[in-house]
Amino acid sequence: MTTITRQSEKTAPRLTGRLGVTGIVLIVVAAASPLGVIGGPVPLGIASGNGAGLPTIFLAATAILLLFAVGFTTMTPHVPDAGAFSSYIRRGLGRRAGTGAAFVALLSYLALEAGVYGLLGPAVGQVVTAYGGPDLPWWLWAAVALAAVTWLGHRNIELSGKVLGVLLLAEVLIVLVLDARVILAGGGPQGLSAGFAVPATVFSGAPGVALLFAILSFIGFEATAVFRDEARDPDRTIPRATYLALALIGLFYAVSTWALLSAWGDDAAVARALSNPGSMLADTAGAYLGPVGAHLVQVLLTTSLFACILAFHNIGSRYFFQLGASGVLPATLAGTHPVHRSPHRASLADNAVVAIFLAAALVTGWDPINEFYTWFAGFASLGIVVLMTLTSVAVVVFFRRRGAPWVNWRRSVAPTLGFLGLLGILALILSNLPALLGGSTLLCVVVLAVLVLALAAGWVIENARPATAPAATITNGEPS
Repeated sequence: MTTITRQSEKTAPRLTGRLGVTGIVLIVVAAASPLGVIGGPVPLGIASGNGAGLPTIFLAATAILLLFAVGFTTMTPHVPDAGAFSSYIRRGLGRRAGTGAAFVALLSYLALEAGVYGLLGPAVGQVVTAYGGPDLPWWLWAAVALAAVTWLGHRNIELSGKVLGVLLLAEVLIVLVLDARVILAGGGPQGLSAGFAVPATVFSGAPGVALLFAILSFIGFEATAVFRDEARDPDRTIPRATYLALALIGLFYAVSTWALLSAWGDDAAVARALSNPGSMLADTAGAYLGPVGAHLVQVLLTTSLFACILAFHNIGSRYFFQLGASGVLPATLAGTHPVHRSPHRASLADNAVVAIFLAAALVTGWDPINEFYTWFAGFASLGIVVLMTLTSVAVVVFFRRRGAPWVNWRRSVAPTLGFLGLLGILALILSNLPALLGGSTLLCVVVLAVLVLALAAGWVIENARPATAPAATITNGEPS
């Protein structure tokens, strides 16, 4: 029988908390930024993807990620660390691959967190000027938000969870009210959309691009495992939170996309999304909820983006903490606040890197949306899908080494199907990477080089570390 000993459980510091299923789901769903997705990727998916068939694509994306989640959650009891993807990859593919994956994850979440500031700054500026306030630079509002995130990151995770819960409830509620209003009105001139049920419509246009936008809208759901140490009964809480978060996000996106299409009519929705995707949601709210509804959407979009940033900050700071606890990064990063029990030093490190990214955008004069957000989100999207693909492989390898038959649904079949689906999505992202990165071949080369170097760094660092460094040690001869 395999025996696992954990030096890190004895020597490495750990976070503590009492997060339940609801608290973790709130953090994860907030990271997905539901209102931001309905106002951003959904119109883009309608315009450049498969038009009125997009709701079905969201359901397909949910199915692929649920297949991934089967293996992910089945392996949870065997992964005592709170490093999410990197911990699963470490247990399945070895410590070198795990450490490299941790660097990819850290860079991806830092890039995404920083990039969303490029959306938040201009959005706050528009709200302020709309109500007669001063027209200030976007980076000033980003700096104010960074200060708020710094304060919240210094506190216990439960406070962030409460803040995210309030903001999330508000943004979800306004979209559900809009959905209900559209549905009760019977839709627009063409009635309720039926394109999602017509195969010819679902596979029209560019369904691959639509699937790409759909998958990108789920980024952050895997963070359920990042909060393992701060969860009550993690072996039960994490699987439940993962399935619930995926189901809620997928259903919300599919229904809300269908309602948005219905509000305009299939043909008119595609034309509207092509002409001005950025204001499609606000204009829909204005038509069905009146001026007050349009203003609420505009305001809640800013709080949605802030909630997204805070959620990704919590994830990134915990990657810093875990890398410090394992000795890969300076151990001081694994310090916990004596009162709040928060990873306050890791939180400061996260914010310091994000501040450097913001300063770089300011000095170089990057456009906050078309360059700063687009480039950083493109990098993060590729990095996260690479990690999910490697995690699927790690799950299959882990259970095969323990004698799981190929016909076992939870340990072999579902993870393999999830891997194949993610591999297809990864191919889509790579083929569309120039578009995600503003059409720059140089940026594509830089992004791919950074990801390869991050993975390679794990191998170099682990080869240089002593064999007694904190890590999983499997005594039956399997690699750790």
